[in-house]
Formats: sequence, structure tokens, C-alpha cells
Amino acid sequence: MSAKKISPKKNRRALTTDDVTVVEEGLLKRAVSAAALGNAMEWFDFGVYAYITTTIAQVFFPPGNDALNILFTFGTFTAAFIVRPIGGAFFGPLGDRIGRQKVLALTMILMAAGTLAIGLIPSYATIGIWAPILLLLARLLQGFSTGGEYGGAATFIAEYSPDKRRGFMGSWLEFGTLAGYVLGASLVTGLQLGMSEEALLAWGWRIPFLIAGPLGLIGLYLRLKLEETPAFQKQQDEAAGREHVKVPFVKLFAENWRALIVCIGLVLVFNVTDYMLLSYMPTYLTNTLGRSATSGLLLVIVVMVLMMIVITFSGRLSDRFGRRPVLFAGCIGFLVLSWPALKLVQSESTPLVFVGLLVLGLVLVTFTSTMPSTLPALFPTIIRYGALAIAFNVSVSLFGGTTPLATEALVVWAEGRGFSWAHDIPAFYLMAAAVIGLVAVWFTKETANEPLLGSGPSVATDDEARELVDAYADESSEVAQSDWALEWAASGPIDVVRTDDEPAPRG
Repeated sequence: MSAKKISPKKNRRALTTDDVTVVEEGLLKRAVSAAALGNAMEWFDFGVYAYITTTIAQVFFPPGNDALNILFTFGTFTAAFIVRPIGGAFFGPLGDRIGRQKVLALTMILMAAGTLAIGLIPSYATIGIWAPILLLLARLLQGFSTGGEYGGAATFIAEYSPDKRRGFMGSWLEFGTLAGYVLGASLVTGLQLGMSEEALLAWGWRIPFLIAGPLGLIGLYLRLKLEETPAFQKQQDEAAGREHVKVPFVKLFAENWRALIVCIGLVLVFNVTDYMLLSYMPTYLTNTLGRSATSGLLLVIVVMVLMMIVITFSGRLSDRFGRRPVLFAGCIGFLVLSWPALKLVQSESTPLVFVGLLVLGLVLVTFTSTMPSTLPALFPTIIRYGALAIAFNVSVSLFGGTTPLATEALVVWAEGRGFSWAHDIPAFYLMAAAVIGLVAVWFTKETANEPLLGSGPSVATDDEARELVDAYADESSEVAQSDWALEWAASGPIDVVRTDDEPAPRG
């Protein structure tokens, strides 16, 4: 690290162990586990719809045009993303006001209710046009609740994690996402293998949606057992002492417009690539390439399991080498490898198809492992949940959630005009997203191993707290010359909330 000009020691604000949050290991594990498991429940609910698309198209829409019905089904899938920014705008600021834990419990209830409702809706043959209308309403409820999910879960884990382990801990959030996807896809695949097509269309398709009820109760229990994050508790204590100088959320939101734009760009490349592989590829393999639905799902399931195996290792890499290098590698990977990988997916050989999907999956891991720690660090504690939820869901709604619908529509359009490159459109889509991602990463500040904005340092042990204080006191050390240390030197008094019941050790 290059030397930076710092103020004389006598003018610097002292850092003591009272100023450092020490995260008790057991509480940290419970917090990360509950957030990740709750996220898995959410994405099981949300993902099942994508995996059973072809069946839903036959159940809820009139027969006669399979391609058009698939587009209608993807349209209802996309409709949920239209209301996600509304959900983010509602749940995000609410989470900054009343707490992360309470809002995450609420989103779990609503998501489970929306998914359960889909499993109870009669078919088009039974109630006609009301079937797709009710399906749309249930999807809108899912989308509204999901608007508060990712931003809250990522904020929750980031605020609990020690600074040096935030990448590793954050990667467990996407581990939970993949676990939910795998559970949903495995269940759908099992139904397709174990049931006749007639039974699946008649009632079997309802099983994954009906399971949402008990799964939602499990997730709700886990989240109700959580304690609030140390950063939020500290923020609340500080706010209680300055009621007369409250700053409106809109003003704080506007002051962070650069971070909001960067966040939208990062989320764009993250979600376009994520939904392309995990949501659209099974349909692409079936409808465009003519492979069996079961074969496509099985290949994607195996790829996701392998992604789960490596995702936490990638999270550790971001802690060691930084978030930006890992994200740059992912963007360059999609820019260079998307077309060759898709050519493998288009081959007649199942092993080559698997290799193509695996290449895309391993490149995607650079995003899934790193974004949960990168995105919350863009914003200060006082608006972290709200700003992240709004920016995240705006980007997902405009770019990520529309990926299956837009890609399928472009493929159908290009096929209808006889273009030889029609089946290569998913690769071009990924490459365009990668270019935007490179720009966003370029403007992203490196935050690995540094405290979150608006918060003091966070460590795992009392010994680490004392070592950090000693390093800060030495003005020639890298710690004393870091960005957060310079900001700390100029900051005012700050209250500290420890996550255990022990009094903070004195420096």
C-alpha cells in the first residue's frame, strides 16, 4: 500500500478496543446459517416456477400454441420482477427503521404464502381465464416479498461478519440460493421421472408449491430466533442521541447516487448471468435444442452442486486478494468463454453439453461468491438495507428477471427469420452483460478487509481487537494508512455494540 498523508498523532482520534465490534463465533454461525437457510427456502419457492415452466404453460394457458404459451409463462415469471422494486422500496427503508431481522421474517411469510397459493389455483380447463389471472397475482405477491429478501439477507450477513471474513461468510448466502435451486430442481426432476405426463399435468405439478407451506414455517422459525446485527444496534443507539438532527432517507439516498449506479451495474452482470444459467438454460435445452426436460434439469442440477462445492473457496479468495480482482476475472471469463461454452451446449454429446454448462457455472461462481460482500459495502449503515434493496431490485427487474423472456423472444424471432446465429443469442446476451460488468467493477472501490461504511472495525476475537488497536496507533502501519483509518481519525465519537454479553476489554 502506498503511503498516505495522515494527521499528526496528537490530532488523531484514538482507537480503543471499545470501538471494535467483537463477533462471537457461535452467534455469527447462527446468523449466517439462518440467513442462508431462509434464502434457500425463498429461492426454492421462486426457482420451482422456472424449472416447471413447460408444465405450467400447459396447465394455466389455453392449448394450441406451445411456443406462445411458453412466452406467456415467462411473462408471468417476469411480472414478479416488475413489482420487486416496489417491494424493495417498501421493505428496504423499513429494515433500516425497525430492523433487519423483523423484515426478513415478514418477507419469508409472504413468499411462502404466494408460492402455496400457486399450488392451489385450479387449471385453465377448470376456471378458464381466471387461472392465469390468479397465477399472475400470486407471482406478484412473490415478487413483492422477494424485493426485500436479498438486500436484507446480504446486509444481515455483512453486518455480522468480521471484516477479514466477510467474503467467506457472504458466500454462504449464495450457497443457500443454490441449495434452494437444487432442491427445487431435484424435486421437479423426480416428479418428471416418477410420474406419467398425465398425472404430472393433472396434480403432480402442485407438489413443489404445496411444500412451500412447511418450508416457510421452518424459515420463519429460524429468522425469528436471530438477534439484530451489531451495526444496526449501534446505529439505533446513535440515532436515539441525535433525534433533533434526523436526516431524511431521500436526502441520504440522493447523496449516494454514485454507489447506486455502481450497484445497478454490478447487479446487472450478476443477475443476467445467474438467470441465464439457472433459470433459462433448462428451457433452452428443451425448447430450442430439443433435449428432454429431465436431461436438461439433471445437467443443471449437477452443475449447481459443483458450484456449491467451490463457492465458499471463491469467497475466501475475495477476502485474500480483494473483491475487484475476482469480479474482473468473472467479467472477462464471460466475455471470452460464453460463445465457446454455448457451442458445447449445442452439441449432440451429453458430456460436451455438461462441460459447456459447467464452464458457465464456474465463471458464475466469481459473482455468486463475491457479490453478497461487495454490494452491502457500497452503502453506509443508516441506509444500507434500503439503498441496496432498491438498487438491487431495479436492476434485477430491468435486466436480470427479464433475461429468460428476452432471450427466448430473441431466439424465436431470429429462428422465424432463418438467421443462422439464432441459437447463439444467449452467448451474445452474456457477453454484453460482461462488458457492462467490467465498467461497473472498474468504478467499484475495493472493500475487502475493511469496515463497512458507517461502522467501526469488526473482528472475531478480543486478541484481534487489541492487535488492530496497536496497528492503528502505529502511524507507519498499513492499518493506520488505510482509508477507513483516515476516516476514523476525522470522525466523531461512536457507540459500540458487542455481540456477546461480555464487557468490551479496555485498551
